[in-house]
Amino acid sequence: MKILIEIILAFMKIGSMSFGGAYGAMAIIEKQIVTINKWMSIAEFRDLVAIDELTPGPILINSATYIGMKIAGIPGGIAASIGCIIPSFIISLILIRIYRKYRRVSYIDESILSIKCMATAMIFSTFLSILLSAMFHGNSIDYLLLAMAAVSFFLLRKYRINPIYLMLGCGTVSLVLSLLH
Repeated sequence: MKILIEIILAFMKIGSMSFGGAYGAMAIIEKQIVTINKWMSIAEFRDLVAIDELTPGPILINSATYIGMKIAGIPGGIAASIGCIIPSFIISLILIRIYRKYRRVSYIDESILSIKCMATAMIFSTFLSILLSAMFHGNSIDYLLLAMAAVSFFLLRKYRINPIYLMLGCGTVSLVLSLLH
């Protein structure tokens, strides 16, 4: 029972700070799950982010459910999901009421812009953290991963290829190369 309370509290903290949606919250999830509670390694977290990209549904809830189930089974998954949802629900209700009442005040627009900037910074922080942990293993660089990321970025920007095809292609290349070794 103690672990379920810890899971709910950890995900309530994550849920209350998840401005900018799931990508913005990934930095908070990483710190809470990998650094503070040590429920996952950075490699497991990196794999979780990759799996979240492939699975349908809200990324934040998928992450919470997976982490909760990994820690404490089905009750842990439910606890993490509930803990993640409750603060966001309450904060959203409060902000909607405030916005409806004061939407014509210039400070509201400035506050929303500040939240957007904060969310962008959190997303970029998560991106850098995952990039650095994936590309660099000790003193070595994973050149294959670096090349696949560069080619994928080029194909996405230049030809607007569906990201699902790129993920499947990179996964296939990685699988084939790992089987050959």
